[in-house]
Amino acid sequence: MSYHPLFNSAEAKSIKEWICEVGRRVYNKGFAAANDGNISYRIGPNEVLCSPTMICKGFMTPDDICMVDLDGKQLAGKKKRTSEILLHLTIMRQREDVKAVVHCHPPHATAFAVRREAIPQCILPEIEVFMGEVPLAPYETPGAQGFADTVSPFLKATNTIILANHGTVSFGATLEEAYWKTEILDAYCRILILTQQLGGVTYLNEQKSRELLDLKKRLGFDDPRFHNENCDLCSNTAFRDGYKEGEAPQVSAFAPPPVYPGYLQTPTYQTNGGVGGGGGQINMEALVQAITEQVLAALKQ
Repeated sequence: MSYHPLFNSAEAKSIKEWICEVGRRVYNKGFAAANDGNISYRIGPNEVLCSPTMICKGFMTPDDICMVDLDGKQLAGKKKRTSEILLHLTIMRQREDVKAVVHCHPPHATAFAVRREAIPQCILPEIEVFMGEVPLAPYETPGAQGFADTVSPFLKATNTIILANHGTVSFGATLEEAYWKTEILDAYCRILILTQQLGGVTYLNEQKSRELLDLKKRLGFDDPRFHNENCDLCSNTAFRDGYKEGEAPQVSAFAPPPVYPGYLQTPTYQTNGGVGGGGGQINMEALVQAITEQVLAALKQ
């Protein structure tokens, strides 16, 4: 393979070691059996380090890592680059802030992918603050650009995507960030499955759901619910414009989520100091509107 100066730089050496470390974590967690999964990191304007094809992520060494350009052409490395690199590159081309991408098959999250079940919201505080709604990209045969393009409608507003009948892809500014989003998602999906076995989930009420979004905003994290007036707090609506007709995932294995006014809309409760505290007087007009929406939603099921 042809020589590239970045490939043997001190920075590249450090990143190669990090890719191997994330590979070990993915493998040890059971997120990637045998040769499953792939990991990448953008090290230059047009240069990306990535795991090779047909290798167990738990046994990679820095010497195994490849380099490709943003079109997928291999620039350096003894082994052939991963066959699913186009997914990673599509994300990087559309999101300049993304440097690292992790794709794998965490079993609990992949169970949702196989069932094509929407992941319910307004249940666990950490998910509301650090993740938000997780979209589900439609199925396409892995490997080609058509598969990579399935994530494009959702890239603007999330760093974590479930791939229907396949697995997950998560991404961020660092390899650690990209990896821990996968870990958070799979842990949450496991909690959901276990809770369902106990009898079902309990949704947070409107006030507590809104308080978590207030906290998220104060911490400096973005969320589609901050910008879309018609985006419900809990009903998996942030990505509805990205789905083709009939493709939007539904919450069917769990109790239907409550219908609350969007974050930018008037809540159904009101405090002496306005919106967001505890107790206070009920906003009757908003309450009637919310009940009406719940009834209409129930009639459509």
